[in-house]
Amino acid sequence: MNVNETLDSLLMRVEKPARYIGGELHTVVKDPESVATRFAFAFPDMYEIGMSYLGLQIIYHVLNQQEDVACERVFAPATDMEAEMRRVGLPLFTLENKTPLKEMDIVGFTLQYEMSYTNILNMLDLAQIPMLAKDRGEDDPLIGAGGPCACNPEPLADFIDFFMLGDGEESLPELCRIHKEWKAQGGTKEEFLKKIAKLEGVYVPSFYEPQYDESGAIIGMKKLWDEAPDTIKKRVVSDMDTVEAPVHDIVPLISVVHDRAVVEIFRGCTRGCRFCQAGMIYRPIRERSPERIKEIAKSQLADTGYDEMSILSLSSSDYSQIEPLVTDLMCLCRERDAALSLPSLRLDSFSFKVMEEIQGVRKTGLTVAPEAGTQRLRDVINKNITDENIYGAMKQAIELGWTSVKLYFMIGLPTETFEDLDGIADIAANIIELARVHNGGKRGRFNVTVSVSNFVPKPHTLFQWCAQNTREEFEEKHRYLREKIKKVKGATLTYHATDTSHLEAVFARGDRRTGAVMKRAVELGCRFDGWREYFQYDLWMKAFEDTGIKAEDYAFHAGQIGDYLPWDMMDYGVTKKFLISEWNKAQEASTTWDCRHGCTGCGVKRLTECKWEGCLK
Repeated sequence: MNVNETLDSLLMRVEKPARYIGGELHTVVKDPESVATRFAFAFPDMYEIGMSYLGLQIIYHVLNQQEDVACERVFAPATDMEAEMRRVGLPLFTLENKTPLKEMDIVGFTLQYEMSYTNILNMLDLAQIPMLAKDRGEDDPLIGAGGPCACNPEPLADFIDFFMLGDGEESLPELCRIHKEWKAQGGTKEEFLKKIAKLEGVYVPSFYEPQYDESGAIIGMKKLWDEAPDTIKKRVVSDMDTVEAPVHDIVPLISVVHDRAVVEIFRGCTRGCRFCQAGMIYRPIRERSPERIKEIAKSQLADTGYDEMSILSLSSSDYSQIEPLVTDLMCLCRERDAALSLPSLRLDSFSFKVMEEIQGVRKTGLTVAPEAGTQRLRDVINKNITDENIYGAMKQAIELGWTSVKLYFMIGLPTETFEDLDGIADIAANIIELARVHNGGKRGRFNVTVSVSNFVPKPHTLFQWCAQNTREEFEEKHRYLREKIKKVKGATLTYHATDTSHLEAVFARGDRRTGAVMKRAVELGCRFDGWREYFQYDLWMKAFEDTGIKAEDYAFHAGQIGDYLPWDMMDYGVTKKFLISEWNKAQEASTTWDCRHGCTGCGVKRLTECKWEGCLK
């Protein structure tokens, strides 16, 4: 089947045909005959989501810099396009060369969110590639995966040939070099997998078999190949200045979620928030120099034509030279009549000089994240900010002219009580009162949005042993908080769907057995589960019923501290000893200092040198 001819006949029948045509500014199209490895970067969601992801731009740039590698993109088609493709038998294809995915050498999925897992399986099926790794032959492409959710790869282990843990800028080119050599030698897939299994950061699930006790609890992993590593250590890029960074970003043809230039200023976080998986798995902190940041920013604005730039990190205001950096970036943006977006600000290190700089061009709503409504619970989760920090920052923001603020909280946190929920409403009311006082006794147009998400216990955090709140508990808390917020004039409440959070916990903490549920859900029609309009909870419940697997065994089960966990083979640096110590401190609402003030002994220095000044003391 000629993909281009068939595609032309479908595009007029679907919404947003530009999702499927490619040809954007700065795309790289290589002759397939001129390269040894054809790599498809697969994003398991729609074009608008995937093209907003900086990691895609980074990997696309890094791989296409290799003379013998062609990296092409593929996204999950929207449901209308999928229906048309299935109707005419058109297999899923890449954007650059319109190559059927099944003809690529390697298909690499990025794992950003557990609720996109069904899209991975559906994309394989739409590409006419067998879902299960054991059913794929020598002529089928190798299927890889990486990204933050690879920290627990087991739910996808039956479908993925290999996982890559940690940073990919150095490990992916290494893997492609091995692929080139293997391909020239005409080896088998198993021989290739044995070669890459010796690379640091690569996990090949077919070389391991989970072991369970009589109760069904996982107790370990048995190696099926003696030379397979006992643990898989994540890869770490140690120097952010030397690693490749995209300066010629692909510019989407249609509006995407984050339609702007993005510059990553550092990786990692020193804060140690106990609920935060990213804060644990991305350690240690690695800053990019101001000179390199400005160089990238200047090139991106010049080459893309964007009218907004964002700097990216887990906590932007923790960058050691944030104020001079933002001052310089603001000058650069003003020259091009562009706005600077500064996300991930923290209240206790809030730079109002930075806020004034941002206000100079374009003022947007202010977003902050207290996370919990009381000081006690903030201490439990190690969110080291006080009421004084919150209200002091809000008072200054109001004085600077902000008229709206969005507050992020979580509910269902370990040890939470209804007094903690009262505290959420109190914070909203107190901020609105600060605005009223500032306006001479009138509330004016000041608004507070309280956004509440349901806590999901995640691997590699100390709360990985905790049970999630049940559906009934979450719904009761939502009702309670809704009534509280109703009484606060000027405040509105938004909250996440409970059913989605429930499944997110299942697959965040799942073992290899949960893959059967996922496969059955896809067969029943589940896909785009992170989208409210597509999520079908009843079909998921049927999938659990059909497979005989109980969701509550994963979401609502609280393990014994120190129990073996499905992801224990994955070494992200932070030791179990440290997590247990943090667990004990959390029970006492005792905090741990930011590691920039001294090493906390998390263990990440076993994997790589932690160059942060505090960790060297």
